[in-house]
Amino acid sequence: MDNASGHFFMRTELEGYFNDATLLADLDHALPQGTRRKLISSSRKRIVILVTKEAHCLGDILMKNYDGSLDVDIAAVVGNYDTLQRLTERFDIPYHCVSHEGLSREAHEQALLDVIDQYQPDYLVLAKYMRVLTPAFVERFHHKIINIHHSFLPAFIGAKPYQQAYERGVKIIGATAHFVTNDLDEGPIIKQDVIPVDHTFSAQDMAQAGRDVEKNVLSKALNKVLNDHVFVYGNKTVIL
Repeated sequence: MDNASGHFFMRTELEGYFNDATLLADLDHALPQGTRRKLISSSRKRIVILVTKEAHCLGDILMKNYDGSLDVDIAAVVGNYDTLQRLTERFDIPYHCVSHEGLSREAHEQALLDVIDQYQPDYLVLAKYMRVLTPAFVERFHHKIINIHHSFLPAFIGAKPYQQAYERGVKIIGATAHFVTNDLDEGPIIKQDVIPVDHTFSAQDMAQAGRDVEKNVLSKALNKVLNDHVFVYGNKTVIL
């Protein structure tokens, strides 16, 4: 229950064989007028992962998918460098290098789309993908792009958050998984976590310590999203 708005959220799992149209009609008859309802198949979700050069988040997803703790169909990994190609291919997953060199943002994103559209993913996962996406690209995948940002949002938006945290003298650092919107690092938050730091930590020490938080937060967020536990409401999420 969201007390501020008066909205009630509920997630229900049904097992068996159902006629979707009949079930929706029965729900409409039973529920108050104006209720929003949606049926979602329990089928395994398909993702495409976008990367740049950092391996920790991608490696964690690949390993958890391999051992079964993250149940998802990783259709492909797409990077703007070939740095992570060997890692990806060790797990028998296709890797596509789509370089941004010499291309406008729009031209590069069209090249990305040419690859992504081959796989028809349910979600895109930005596993330390270090390029800002255009509004047109984001709108194409509305609330279907999941990013990991290396700070406890809304603190330290944008580039070099660990340097910002160091300069501010923070006592905790964290990571945030969120849906991507056209407002940089301000989309609906899915999962967050923090760890303590102190004055002895340099910006580099914070970055090193933060990598474990980043990969853990991202994998936990993916588990929630891919198992249909996350409802987007306004610029927030409700997780049931």
